[in-house]
Amino acid sequence: MNFKQLFSMQRELDTHIEQKHGLQEESLIQRKTLALLVELGELANETRCFKFWSLKKPAEREVILEEYVDGIHFILSLGLEINIDREKDFKKEENDNNINEQFLYAYQTISAFQVNQEEQHYEAMFSAYLQLGHLLGFSAEDIKRAYLEKNEENFKRQEQGY
Repeated sequence: MNFKQLFSMQRELDTHIEQKHGLQEESLIQRKTLALLVELGELANETRCFKFWSLKKPAEREVILEEYVDGIHFILSLGLEINIDREKDFKKEENDNNINEQFLYAYQTISAFQVNQEEQHYEAMFSAYLQLGHLLGFSAEDIKRAYLEKNEENFKRQEQGY
């Protein structure tokens, strides 16, 4: 999946937020990484995949997709922070993980990136996250559509003092 358009949109949103909040000179990598981990937890919570003790059903597909795309926002933003090549075609990492294993693997790759913000760790993190989306049943078209919708909502939130 080519993310060139989404990187461009994310740069616009990041620039808007940084200017509005006076953060142009501050490195936000650590905060964005923590935000990504939080979003991953929120996504897991909506899927309820780990809640073996509960009979409650997962959230609606669109709610789960919106949570998933929140993570895409932070992954793109982190890529911009480390000047990743936005022309690159990022692909999901195919593996035999079940959904719970993939959530844990995504946490591991994000943590590895937090320790070492090099391109190889970024790519591993992005690939693991894309594989998670695949396991959740999301197509590239689903992700792009939901990203575009959420990006617009994020701009509106900024204008409303979110």
